[in-house]
Amino acid sequence: MTPSIEKTIQKLGYAGLIPFALLALLMWLVDEDLLPFVAVALAGYGAVIVSFLGGIHWGLGFVRGDDSARLHFVWGVVPSLLAWLSLLMPPHAGLPLIGLLLLACYAVDRKVYPTAGLAQVLPMRLQLTVVATLSCMLGAAAI
Repeated sequence: MTPSIEKTIQKLGYAGLIPFALLALLMWLVDEDLLPFVAVALAGYGAVIVSFLGGIHWGLGFVRGDDSARLHFVWGVVPSLLAWLSLLMPPHAGLPLIGLLLLACYAVDRKVYPTAGLAQVLPMRLQLTVVATLSCMLGAAAI
């Protein structure tokens, strides 16, 4: 990975935390009548990110192209399905589920990324996961 690509990945990754942090903060600041809207926005954004993290594994599976890729394809849909279920739940339950899914995605990526030559992004992924998970948990606590 070139330094300019790494820089782009860092900028986009950390910028992706802005909605998590902003919406979690708003959960504590908005009037009670706006709370459901902000909760749905936070849960929706979290679900999209979880789905994105699963989708990365489809890309890894396509690159591998052998029988071992099957695991990537199977895992790749699990986060999306569970994130969708989290959106069907009330936010006080769905947001913690999204936080747990973010942690599960990191745990899987921590095992898979080194074999895919992506170990260098794991420190940043840990930071992103911690902030995103805390945002979901703090958002749920505001309800």
